[in-house]
Amino acid sequence: MNILLISLGGFLGSILRFYISIKLDKRLVGTWLANVTGSMLLGVSIYFHSIHMISDYLWLFLGIGFCGSYTTFSTFGNEVVQLLLMKDYRTATLYIVTSLFVSILVVLTVFVLLGYKF
Repeated sequence: MNILLISLGGFLGSILRFYISIKLDKRLVGTWLANVTGSMLLGVSIYFHSIHMISDYLWLFLGIGFCGSYTTFSTFGNEVVQLLLMKDYRTATLYIVTSLFVSILVVLTVFVLLGYKF
């Protein structure tokens, strides 16, 4: 059952990620948007799972399956390498810094807004 839930979540997450890629013409902003919104959704999922408001099954589907395939670290890595090969160091640096810090900031913000006790 666990594998099925993760697979179904992964299937839906990858389809949504592909849709964003098409709509945004495979630009960096598509990967950035997927990673930031995926981080936000993962933060919400982690919080609700930690206080037992969502089941382990929903966590497997949403947190591991959906968010795992929707967020795109491999695409992010490839895009950074492509920017570096094109010697576009400014965009590569901005992309790396904003992707990492905004994603982390979004998760922390979700935790604070939901009242997570650190």
